[in-house]
Amino acid sequence: MTAAVAATAIAIAVMTITIAVAIGFKRQIRQKVIAFDAHLQIVNYDNNNTYDMHPVCFDSALIDNIKQLPQITHVSHFNTKPGIVKTDDNVHAIIFKGITDDYHWDSFAENITQQEQLPPSQAINDNTANVIISTTVARLMKLNIGDDFLCYFVGDKVRARKFHITALYNTDLQDYDKLFIIGNAKVIQKLNHWEPDQYCGLEVITNDFDNISTTTSILRRNLANRFDKHQNAYFVQNTMMTNQQIFGWLDLLDINVVVIIMLMLIVSIFTLIAALIVIILDAIQHIATLKALGATNRQIQNIFLLQAAAILIRGLLIGNITGIALCAIQYFTHAIPLDPVSYYVNYVPIAFTWTYWLALNIGVIAITLLMLLAPAHIIANVNPARVIRYE
Repeated sequence: MTAAVAATAIAIAVMTITIAVAIGFKRQIRQKVIAFDAHLQIVNYDNNNTYDMHPVCFDSALIDNIKQLPQITHVSHFNTKPGIVKTDDNVHAIIFKGITDDYHWDSFAENITQQEQLPPSQAINDNTANVIISTTVARLMKLNIGDDFLCYFVGDKVRARKFHITALYNTDLQDYDKLFIIGNAKVIQKLNHWEPDQYCGLEVITNDFDNISTTTSILRRNLANRFDKHQNAYFVQNTMMTNQQIFGWLDLLDINVVVIIMLMLIVSIFTLIAALIVIILDAIQHIATLKALGATNRQIQNIFLLQAAAILIRGLLIGNITGIALCAIQYFTHAIPLDPVSYYVNYVPIAFTWTYWLALNIGVIAITLLMLLAPAHIIANVNPARVIRYE
């Protein structure tokens, strides 16, 4: 029965690792995207899906109304504008993202790889010339911390602004890292000749990403038929709408997880069924003797189901210990690397979610024991007189 225990243990370990890796991937990449786009954005209804957005005004009453919604945990202003970074050696197109002192730094701080003496949040708020660029842009443009560079913005005429690099960031999301430079929102307000309360939009953080679609609908109803002082309407969009490619790729992970769990569950079930049949056939004489002594089919079936359950529990114990141990090693050491260009992270991420782990184990036990009822019915067909006569 060692083979049955080993097969069950391997199946449980694989399922445990699969769930931990899939959830880890989703959390890591989701957090990186949120650092740029937040959960939701409230923008001008007339936007043309570019980063050169039409402005919209947000008065304090409107912002307070949004913050009072129980789903909302943070609200901040932002601006964006396309530009071109030029140095003596290279030219590179970028998006300048302007933020204010209410920016959700908690979402972005872990991406900072290098900074000057002042924290990036303070440096950007204190001086509109200070910016954060990615390590990717720094490498392409041969720039580093403390360097100055010119950025050109195209509008009614080309305007140049000189910026100072106060920090570097890296998210491994190349589509973002190649594109975004983060600075003060006032830079874009001055370039576009906007009023102090005009912004490209609001970024909104919620307390439950899994219900982001519901929160989007609530905000849309809340802002329906409301206009700013220039009669601009508001439009609510969420990060799953603006980053469909990334979240579509993450959804494929769920399909992979289901397929792997189903395959491992089939391996575990069929191995245990085979083991139970072998046990029953090996003990056929004992079954006949027990029947001759008056034992019922149900009583004998329970004996063999308990044996199968013992094999299953041993396999579960070994598999869980192995799976959790391997996950812990990867979680603390990042021993298995990945290509960030293809996977958006530079190591296999792990997330311990005990609810899923408990549900997995309970589900495996319930489904396996239910499937074992079929081979247990072999016992009902054992004829004690025939077996004892042949023996």
